[in-house]
Amino acid sequence: MRTLIVLRHAKAAHVAGLADRERPLTGRGERDAARAGEEIRGAGLRPEAVFCSPAVRTRRTAELAFPELEISYEREIYEAYPEELLDVLRRADPGLGTVVLCGHNPGVHELALGLAGGDYGFRPGAFAVIELGAPWADLHLGEGRLVARWDPHSGDEGS
Repeated sequence: MRTLIVLRHAKAAHVAGLADRERPLTGRGERDAARAGEEIRGAGLRPEAVFCSPAVRTRRTAELAFPELEISYEREIYEAYPEELLDVLRRADPGLGTVVLCGHNPGVHELALGLAGGDYGFRPGAFAVIELGAPWADLHLGEGRLVARWDPHSGDEGS
């Protein structure tokens, strides 16, 4: 069994004239990103790898949530659709048990719903924990089970 944690970047600032990829987190975004990591560790989850978009807001989210981990920045995650995100995950080391994918909406939300179904929002800083039976290389939509989700605005929402 494998576990995927799909994490949307925390709240980002809108700064006139700044390229989308360069948008930083707000103060609340910084706090929410750190809280997301605390919630993940508090649930007993121990990610072994983090795949992250290279945008400033996702990089900072991952750094705050997982300061103890090396983060792999994957340009394909930026502005990706679910199938492109699956391609990133399919390249994961087969020995990894728990992986984080940190990216952007609508792609990460559509990925979580596509893997495990459900009907929920995915606000900035939210994450979904999905159990997967298939090896990373064979991962396809519909093959997961939502076991938990969290939103920084409403706390642990369970599944």
